[in-house]
Amino acid sequence: MSEGTYTAAMLVVAQVFEVIAAAVLMIGLFFAAFVSLRLWARSRSGSAAYKLMRQTFGGVLLLSLEILVAGDLIRTVAVAPTLDNVIVLGVIVLIRTFLSFSLEIEIDGVVPWRKAMVSGATVISQAQKSARDVPDAL
Repeated sequence: MSEGTYTAAMLVVAQVFEVIAAAVLMIGLFFAAFVSLRLWARSRSGSAAYKLMRQTFGGVLLLSLEILVAGDLIRTVAVAPTLDNVIVLGVIVLIRTFLSFSLEIEIDGVVPWRKAMVSGATVISQAQKSARDVPDAL
């Protein structure tokens, strides 16, 4: 495989990661709304449904950020590993890490290093389990 073909292929792979991250955001938004509305219909608790929506969508955002970092990493390391690109990647990763920490604090109310580390997918799963544990309003 020539270097030009390899670079083009890695750019496509990085773009696929970006498309996947966008799809996760869109699907996750609808999923979060669905489970929140279902909880509200069962319990008539607006605050519980709101909390579930925030937790579920927060987990979706975390998962999307993780996927976007993977795409940026591929683009930087495999396509154009110059010092400038690595520095830009470092800044992007720092910003996304700060956003991830902020989201985790919003979701859990505790700084990430005070609890077991979890991924965005784990947050979504935990939110779904807590929604199932709410008794029916009837």
